[in-house]
Amino acid sequence: MAVFILALLGLSMVTMQTGDDTYIDKNTPRGALLAHYKETYGSDAIMIIYEADSVRNPEVLGYIDRLQEDLRNERYVDTVSGVVDLVKQANGGTLPSSTAEINAIIEMAPSETVEKMLPSDMMTISVIALEPGVSTQVQGQVIENIKTIVSISDPPPGVSVTVSGTPAFSKEMGEAIGSETGMLILVAMILMVLAVMLLFSHVRYPLLPVGVVAVGLIMTFGFMGLFGIPLSMVVVGAFPVLIGIGIDYAIQLHARFDEEIQRGTIPEAVWATVTNMGPSVLIAMSATALGFIAMFFAPVPMVADFGTVCTIGVVSCYIAALIIVPVFAIITRYRPKNEKAPTATSAPASGESFMKRYDRLLGRIAYTVAKHPIPVIMLFAVVAAGGFYLDEKVPVSADEKTFVPDDMPALRSLEKITRVMGSTSTIPIVVTADDVLSPETLAWIDQFGVYEQEHNDKITGVTSIATLIRQYNNGVLPSTEREVDDVIARIPENTLARYLNGNMETVLEFSTVQMEMSVARDLVGRIQDDVAWNNPPAGVTAKITGSMEMFAAVMDDIEESKTYMTVLGFAFILGFLILVYRKFSAISPVIPIVFIVGWNGAIMYLLGLDYTPLTAVLGSMTIGVASEYTILIMERCEEELARGAEFLDAVQIAVQKIGTAITASGMTTVFGFSALTISTFNIISNFGIVTVITVGFSLMGAIVVMPAILSLMYRFSGRSHIPVNAGIAE
Repeated sequence: MAVFILALLGLSMVTMQTGDDTYIDKNTPRGALLAHYKETYGSDAIMIIYEADSVRNPEVLGYIDRLQEDLRNERYVDTVSGVVDLVKQANGGTLPSSTAEINAIIEMAPSETVEKMLPSDMMTISVIALEPGVSTQVQGQVIENIKTIVSISDPPPGVSVTVSGTPAFSKEMGEAIGSETGMLILVAMILMVLAVMLLFSHVRYPLLPVGVVAVGLIMTFGFMGLFGIPLSMVVVGAFPVLIGIGIDYAIQLHARFDEEIQRGTIPEAVWATVTNMGPSVLIAMSATALGFIAMFFAPVPMVADFGTVCTIGVVSCYIAALIIVPVFAIITRYRPKNEKAPTATSAPASGESFMKRYDRLLGRIAYTVAKHPIPVIMLFAVVAAGGFYLDEKVPVSADEKTFVPDDMPALRSLEKITRVMGSTSTIPIVVTADDVLSPETLAWIDQFGVYEQEHNDKITGVTSIATLIRQYNNGVLPSTEREVDDVIARIPENTLARYLNGNMETVLEFSTVQMEMSVARDLVGRIQDDVAWNNPPAGVTAKITGSMEMFAAVMDDIEESKTYMTVLGFAFILGFLILVYRKFSAISPVIPIVFIVGWNGAIMYLLGLDYTPLTAVLGSMTIGVASEYTILIMERCEEELARGAEFLDAVQIAVQKIGTAITASGMTTVFGFSALTISTFNIISNFGIVTVITVGFSLMGAIVVMPAILSLMYRFSGRSHIPVNAGIAE
C-alpha cells in the first residue's frame, strides 16, 4: 500500500516528450553535434501562414506588419521576416498606400525571394526565427504565446492566420499522443474486461485480474514520473503490452488458486499457489523482463524507454498479482464455483462449459504432438526460415510525418508550406579548423558548396560563411586574411552569428527538394562520401548534422538494432534459463520463440508493414511475451513428472492446465492490443496489428510447438518412458 501511494504521487510527474530527444541520445557524438548545432546556429523556424483573396492588399499587409512587430517583442524570438519587410525596405521604411505601388515593388524584387515569401497572390508567409539554444519545452511556450497574440490580433475580414512549422507540428503531435494515451488505455481495459468475462468466467471473481492490472499500471505510471521517464509515441505502445502481460500473471495465480481450493482449505490453497506457481511465474517474469532489458541497448532513446517502462511494468504487475490474489482470497473467504473439480481422465459431464471442452481439446493436441514431434517441428521450422528470409526485405521508415494522422491540422499546414515554398529542410555541415576564416579554408568551403550543387540534383542551394562574404564583397571571395577581416567587419553581427561561431567553427547549409526519407538517407550518405572525396585542407573537419541526417541515422539504427536487440534478448534469456535450471533441456522454451520471431518477419512482409521505432521492438518483445508461455508449460510439466506421471501424461496435463490459462490471458492480451489498432497514429495502429498476430503466434508456439520440443528433449535426456498401451487420456 505504501508503494502504491508513492506511485500515485509520481503520476503527476509524468511528462510528454517529442522532438529530437526521442530519436537521438545527446550523449553520443552525433547527438551532441546536433544539440550543439541547434544551440549555436538556431532551431527550426515557426511559420505564420496568411491567406486572403489578395494578400497584396495594403490593409492586409498593414495587419501583417503590426502582427510582426508584436511578435518581435515576444521573448525568445530572434527575428521575424516576411514580404512586408521587403516592401518597406524598398519604400523607405514605410508601407505603400496603394496596391499598384506594392505590385511594382514586388515585381522589381528578386524572384527567388518573392517565391518563398509570396508563393501566390492569395497566400504569404512570415518566418519567426527563435534564439539559438531554445529548448523544446520553451518552444512550446513560445508557440502558445504566438497563438494567443494571433487570436487577439483582429485580422481584416476574409484573412485567415495559421501558426505552422516543425516546432508547431511537434507540439501538436505531443498533445495528440498525450490525449490518445488515456483513450487507448481505457479502450484496452474495456476490451480486457469483456475478454475476461468471456474466457475466465468459469472461476469465481473473474474480474479480479483486471483490478490487479489496474494497480500494476498505476504503479508503472508512478515510477515513470519518479524516475523521469518521459511519455513518447513509442512508450505509449508499452501500456497495452503491460495490460496483456500483467493480466497473465494475475490469471495464472488466480487459476492455480481456484484449482487448489477445490481440494483443500484456503491456507493450503494459498500455500500451494504461492510456492508452486509463484516461482514459476517469477522465472517467466524474469525471462520476460530480460527480453525487454535487451531494448536498453537500443541506440534510439524512445525504444530504450519502451524497454525500461515494460521492465518496470512487468515487475509491478507481478508483485501486484502475487500479493493481491492471495490476500483477496483470504479476505473474501474464497470458494470455487464448483466444489469438486473433474479430473483429467474423468468422463465429460453433460452440459460442461466451453472452457472445459477446450481444456480437453488442448490435452489431446498436446498428447498427439508429443507422440509425433518431428513432423510438427519440421513444418514450423520451414515456415520460420522463410520468415527470416522475408524479414530482410521489410522496409524501414523513420519519417515522423508518416507516423501521425493524415488529417492532423499541423501536418496539413506544414504540407501546405512545403508545396508552396519547397522543402523547408536543410542539410547542415559543421566545419571546424584552427581558423575557418583563412583564405584556404574559405576557398574549400566555397568550392565544396558549388560541387554539391552541380553533382546532386536534390540540392537546390547552399548558404555558408563563404556565400555571405561574397554577398558583402561584390560576389568576390577575398584572397588575403586582411581582406577577409575587412569584409567580416561589414557584416551585421546577428547575420554573421547564423553561420560563424568564433574563428574555429562555421556551418554550410544545403537546401534540398522535398523527398522521401529513404531518398534523403541516400543523399546524406552521398554527401558524407563527397566530403572525403573533396579532400579538405589539413586540420579541417566537416561533419553532417541536422534533422534530416538524424532521421537517416535512425533508419540505420532501426535496421541494425532490431536484429541486435533480438539476438541479445535470446542470449539473455538462454543464459538465465541455463543458470536457473543448469541442464541442457533449459533451452526448450527458447526454440519455439525462434520460430515465432521468424513468423513475425513473414507476416510483416505479407501485410506490407514497415519497421518503425515502435515495430523495431517486435523481436525482443516477442521473446519477452512468448517466453512466459513456454516457461510456464515446461515448469508445469516438470511438476507433473516430479509427481510420478509418465512423460506423455505430464505434457498433456501441463498443456491442459497451463494452456487454458494462457489462452485466456493470451486472448485478453489480444483484446488489449486491439485497442492500439484504433489509434489515429499509423505507427501505433500498425504496431497493434502485428502484436495481435504475434500474441496469436506465441500461443501457437506454446501450445503446439512446445510439446514437440519437450518430447524431443525428454527423449534425448532418456527421461521419457512411453508405455506400449499408452493412449490419449480422456
